[in-house]
Amino acid sequence: MTLLTGEKAAHFRRADAAGWKVAGTTSPNPPVGCVLVDPADGGVIATGATEPPGGAHAEIVALRRAGERARGAHAYVTLEPCNHTGRTGPCAQALIEAHVAEVHYLFADPFRPAAGGGDRLRDAGVRVQGPYLDLRADGADSADWSTSTGIYSVEAWLCSVLRGRPHVTLKLARTADGFIAASDGSSQWITGPAARARVHADRAHRDAIVVGAGTVCTDNPRLTARQPEGTPYPHQPLRVALGRRNLPRERYAMFQGPPEQSLHLRTHDIAEALAELWARGVVDVLVEGGPTLIGAFLAAGIADRLQCYTAPAVLGAGLPGVHNDPQHPTTMADIRRLHPRGLTALGPDVLFIATALTPIPTPPRKA
Repeated sequence: MTLLTGEKAAHFRRADAAGWKVAGTTSPNPPVGCVLVDPADGGVIATGATEPPGGAHAEIVALRRAGERARGAHAYVTLEPCNHTGRTGPCAQALIEAHVAEVHYLFADPFRPAAGGGDRLRDAGVRVQGPYLDLRADGADSADWSTSTGIYSVEAWLCSVLRGRPHVTLKLARTADGFIAASDGSSQWITGPAARARVHADRAHRDAIVVGAGTVCTDNPRLTARQPEGTPYPHQPLRVALGRRNLPRERYAMFQGPPEQSLHLRTHDIAEALAELWARGVVDVLVEGGPTLIGAFLAAGIADRLQCYTAPAVLGAGLPGVHNDPQHPTTMADIRRLHPRGLTALGPDVLFIATALTPIPTPPRKA
């Protein structure tokens, strides 16, 4: 591993920003970003990001925009260039044919059919550096996760490939004393406009939003991604309800619109539900359910990221963020330590982000 500093870090931030712009539109492919840089002055020649399935990968988009200026350029890519032919050709070969002189990539590709792009580039005489980071659960690489600036756009995809299921983020909005609703069940609004705007922007980068049937019946949420003025974001995630309770589509807001944009999975089995979403090409899931559903994901050991929005407010009593099963008391031996990844002020509220609630497998070695 090599520590990211200076211009390298800046170029990777640009590439990651490009990846985030298309996050939610590329699954089952990763939302990769690529920046081509002129080594003479460090200026950006072209930027690219993964197109929707069947379209070009990030490197190809950047190369097309650069044209002849790609010759001799340095490429910064958030994921190791692919080394296989699927619906598109291998990006490693495209970089070779464009005579790119140097390639830096942030994460290694754990998808075995596509892995090996770095070696292919080296064999062709291209200077290659990477991977700079990995996703080992202990954070024991040269880049300290605790001081990392946010989440990278390809992380959810990487985790999903390593685990063979969608990446799961649990989202909570709570008071400072840990309640997500008052004793009478009311919860609008614990957090302020800036935090709610951040939630909607986040939804616009997800493949699916999941809630429990109880939340649907109690709150009747739309679960759409809306901009502050109320207009919908261009990308809308799949809206998913879990549970065996009957949910007439004509009664609930989340089922309005084209039927392919919403789904009711009649199960309480978390693994079964995720397997169904995985089969549909869903990679990145945001769980916005109530305490019962959040507790079910935690009890199943299926949670990759926590996003906790906390308001500077106190209720004193109410509904806790996670359902506590009195039949299964905990001790301090049961505590789960997280890797802090972000702390952001959103008006008066604070967003805390942490990762690695469940261990991340080590990528398999190539034979």
